[in-house]
Amino acid sequence: MPKLTEYTSYADALAHASSAALWELFDGDRDYLNIAHECMTRHADGTGRTAVRIAHADGSDEILSFDVIAASSAQFAHWLVDNGIEPGDRIAFMLEPSLPFYTSLFGAMMMGAISVPLFTLFGLDGLRLRVDDCKPRLLVTNAEKADIANQVEDLRVVTADASLLEQISHYPTHFAGNTRADDLAVFQYTSGTTRELPAAVKHTHRSIVTLMYAALYGTGIRPGDEYFCPSSPAWGHGLWHGTLAPLALGVTTGTFAGRFDPVRLMKGLQDYRITNMSAAATHYRMMKNSGEAGKFKFALEKLSFTGEPCDPATLEFIEDTFHTPACSMYGTTEIGVVLVNFPGAQDYEVKPGALGKPIPGLKLEVHRADGTPTAPDEVGELMLWKRDHWETTKDLAKVDASGYLYHCGRADDVIISAGWTMSAVEIENTLLKHDDVQEVAVIGVPDETRGQVAKAFVVSRRAPDDAYIEELQNFTRQRLAQHEYPRHIVFVDELPKTPAGKVHRKVLRDREAAAAAHN
Repeated sequence: MPKLTEYTSYADALAHASSAALWELFDGDRDYLNIAHECMTRHADGTGRTAVRIAHADGSDEILSFDVIAASSAQFAHWLVDNGIEPGDRIAFMLEPSLPFYTSLFGAMMMGAISVPLFTLFGLDGLRLRVDDCKPRLLVTNAEKADIANQVEDLRVVTADASLLEQISHYPTHFAGNTRADDLAVFQYTSGTTRELPAAVKHTHRSIVTLMYAALYGTGIRPGDEYFCPSSPAWGHGLWHGTLAPLALGVTTGTFAGRFDPVRLMKGLQDYRITNMSAAATHYRMMKNSGEAGKFKFALEKLSFTGEPCDPATLEFIEDTFHTPACSMYGTTEIGVVLVNFPGAQDYEVKPGALGKPIPGLKLEVHRADGTPTAPDEVGELMLWKRDHWETTKDLAKVDASGYLYHCGRADDVIISAGWTMSAVEIENTLLKHDDVQEVAVIGVPDETRGQVAKAFVVSRRAPDDAYIEELQNFTRQRLAQHEYPRHIVFVDELPKTPAGKVHRKVLRDREAAAAAHN
């Protein structure tokens, strides 16, 4: 019987997708399975076949094979064992895509430790929050970030330099892992999608199997694709949909390293002859705004995006430039991808602005406050049927008469900016560490390029001016991440409060919406 990777139509997805069919794509079984083996070792056949293409911001290209990454990961696994690391220990790494990044990612999982990828632009506070949460045995990073990492108390920091590569090079290039499918494999951080402060979402090795629903029907990955995902693998989209999913299917993937540049991305898409790309809506928007797309020739056949809605002007640019529709996929780090648009399926109509339809086998509904399903085009809360009960996604949505779902805003205080999820509370807590800040509230406001940006309302004892605004912005970005700061700051005498004395962000959001409508 054909494998799921041999089907491309929407009708076949509905007819053949099942848990049993997903397991047929892997070497492991429901008892024993290892992500590093499924993504690397079983594809390392001595032919030098390319696993990852890295487009560096400086214009250089880095090509890594399955053979090289598998061997280096095995050596790192042996090195970890010799350094007292045991199965279940957490190994954190704060690295740009590179051989040390993939070596750390797969080497830790290979020997049964838990991989914890961390964003390279974290400042001290952002790093400490996550280290305090996951308590890693060691952190692997580069020389530039080592100075920050060494300020975290009781954290062993290993610099991924020539010395480390020399140390691990003496170990065998094969490691016999024996993890159970339900052993923990990855701690994935999200910036507050359904919680106020960062906490790890814990994934088992079995997660690679259920991930294939999103790979097959959300990004449309199939053997033979030349795939690319510019999202950072420190976050869910870049790690699961840009790295693990394609590699598990033996598909060559591509990624971006360094400060993002839309022109550099388009050059990579051209040079690598990419046929399938999954990106954030902001990546497409930045390509449009660059005005440089006409200088490149593309071979793209399948496109997908996630993280936020895509505006009509950008969707039009995508159609005109790549001559194929951009397919939205929706999910969160906690629940995974649940709504897709089946890229590559000729019998599926992609509706602009729609999140799509449920992944085969999943049940989603839009509910009113009383728990009853909404009528077509009526806004309510998007709910997922999971473990015999309805679970909220914390998002507002509507469904049309044809079963397509549309996003209608977020039901919590998360800010999605350029595809990144940011916690309003985390930004507030950081600003409150500044000596001159008395009170602060942060909300998301619309932005033409990034979708949303953070806006801070500050009560301060200090007279406001441009220098003070810049000081607060730098204060925040140095402690959280380079993208995680309020791009707009206004000073107010007081903040709106609820009867219980809590800051009432909804009042601020409503004021901003009214002001925007008036303008």
